[in-house]
Amino acid sequence: MFEHQPIRTAWDENEEEWYFSIVDTVSALTDQNTQRSASTYWSVLKKRLKDEGADQLLTNCKQLKMKSPKDGKRYKTDVATTEQLLRIIQSIPSKKAEPFKMWLAQVGRERIEEIIDPELTIERALATYAQKGYPADWINQRLQTIRARKELTDAWKEHGVEEGKEFAILTDEVTKAWAGMTTRQYKNLKGLKKENLRDNMSTLELALNMLAEATTTELTKVQNPSGLVENREVAKQGGSVAGDARKTIEAQTGRPVISSENAKSMLLNSAVVGMIEGVVKKGE
Repeated sequence: MFEHQPIRTAWDENEEEWYFSIVDTVSALTDQNTQRSASTYWSVLKKRLKDEGADQLLTNCKQLKMKSPKDGKRYKTDVATTEQLLRIIQSIPSKKAEPFKMWLAQVGRERIEEIIDPELTIERALATYAQKGYPADWINQRLQTIRARKELTDAWKEHGVEEGKEFAILTDEVTKAWAGMTTRQYKNLKGLKKENLRDNMSTLELALNMLAEATTTELTKVQNPSGLVENREVAKQGGSVAGDARKTIEAQTGRPVISSENAKSMLLNSAVVGMIEGVVKKGE
């Protein structure tokens, strides 16, 4: 929804990408009265974008079948990813589009500042987690996992693993070995789509995931594998160490380590507990 106006969306699970109806976005930002007028506006805007040299943008935008608000039938509709949509919005002369343009300018400035001074990236990450309501101990744990992940990916690069698809394959192997499911299955369990899985883990889940990745890093250094196939075996071994630890914890506590709780539910529960504790203290 944008100011009570619906924007049709579609989620591509394989690409892990949201797609947005361009016509709906144009209609909302330019106050078009009908779908036809919004489509006409988009046709004119496409010509303007082409004149601006945005041929690659228009080529990469694709069509998906979306339900029509008129008759409920599905028709092919021009859609855009978040990045593509923000680029399109930059070419829309509208008061409603102006806040997006200002925000993009701000984000661009911040990114340039982070390139000049990388420490700002960490400071902004800490501030963002705090603003979302994460407790300090969780934030500290999360920063440790970022470091462990970086050490692992560096080790993979040094041992002939290509960034991107091969990283994803090895990450799946580590996750399956310790959690008993792929990364996608883990995200599905927690009801996640584009969100970061680690940002939705409990402190114990984070600790075990970090153990799996740190162990894989050490085994990679010792065994010196080369290429995807050999690193895949090492990834399974590293993940299994944390998998055994998970099973031991579950046997001792009598409850599963992995849960469907995500950040939204965890932070809500934390807030509720805080409110109850506050009321109890006042009563005392």
